Amino acid sequence: MRIAELERMSIALAPAPTAVTRPPLIRWLAVVAVMLGIFSIVTTEILPIGLLTSIGSEFTISDGMAGLMMTMPGLLAAIAAPLVTVAAARVDRRLLLCGCTLLLVIANAVAATAPQFWVVLTSRVLIGITIGGYWSIAAGLAGRLVPPESVHRATSVIFSSVPLGSVLGVPAGTFVGHLAGWRAAFVVLGMVSAVVLALLAFALPSLPAEQAVNVTALRSGMRGSAVRIALLATLFVVLAQFGTYTYVTPFLEQVTQVSAEGITVLLLIYGVAGIAGNFLGGTLLGRPRTALGCAVAAMAAAMLVLPLLGRWEFGAVALLIVWGIGYGGIPVVLQTWFANALPDAPEVASVLFTASFQATFCAGALVGGVIVDRTSPSTVLLCGGATALLVMLITSGVIDTRRVRRAG
Repeated sequence: MRIAELERMSIALAPAPTAVTRPPLIRWLAVVAVMLGIFSIVTTEILPIGLLTSIGSEFTISDGMAGLMMTMPGLLAAIAAPLVTVAAARVDRRLLLCGCTLLLVIANAVAATAPQFWVVLTSRVLIGITIGGYWSIAAGLAGRLVPPESVHRATSVIFSSVPLGSVLGVPAGTFVGHLAGWRAAFVVLGMVSAVVLALLAFALPSLPAEQAVNVTALRSGMRGSAVRIALLATLFVVLAQFGTYTYVTPFLEQVTQVSAEGITVLLLIYGVAGIAGNFLGGTLLGRPRTALGCAVAAMAAAMLVLPLLGRWEFGAVALLIVWGIGYGGIPVVLQTWFANALPDAPEVASVLFTASFQATFCAGALVGGVIVDRTSPSTVLLCGGATALLVMLITSGVIDTRRVRRAG
């Protein structure tokens, strides 16, 4: 018995092959595979932004009603992130990521063949489950794929998928949608997701669950003042972003009066700026509060000034660049903030980040839809800019951890 126990201990204490013994090329191929998985999910999630009016026209619904396509995934992802992670506490993370990607393929197929709008919303439910399961695992996976000295760089690569979804995914999907119909865009996304599934199955090593994430662990994680501050910052910044960006296409059509082809170009420019912002934010991961403050300041300025200067294409382009740079760094900075707050529980940090991000994503799209249907796209932007300013109170220390601790 003693020998058997020692053997089990030696196996448990052996270096993880995922970050130590695998060849560097294979390690980074795994990182890229995870990044492409998030890219496919993000593109599918936000593609309706570029096709909002096309889909709404086919089903004869308002822009606000069509915005439910953005609300549904966020709502389900917020619920699915803790539920899927707890339910699959002992499941190999490689198998879980592949399963979520397969569900993404199915969701795109359902959307592409939907005869009625409620079927489209059903596909968005599947996407929400995919987001909650995949992102809550993938967001904190860099440390298991590369050595410690490369974790920050790998994290930036993984989160570059968020702006890449804007710079490549949404403009390309919008182009395909305007060229061959919005259904064709979801067909292409389904094919891309299938390729990503194959790459994940090939490149990822076995990733046994390192710690069981349960309800008790999630509750304990939320007790820390640093986590509460991160949750509060996430609430305001994501509410501002997706309460406005969800309806940027109607703004560009009605106020800037840009053609469908021009909107594709503008979204592309925004995405390129987002990529730059992602890697710029990655250089400031040692100071996430400062990085978030700078990013939100850029977002707020763009949202507040866009209704004035966005009447001209030059002004819209310049402000979309500022906006893209600002928001591009936010996901990786927020994830790092949560990870720093819970250094001994990386999956708990990822679950809390994903759930809070997606829940607010859902609320932002919903609130923005109500405002745009009752007022105008310009009013939505002004409300978003004012909300973003609240985050600056948090990052500047006006709202600090001591106050949150006393409130708890």
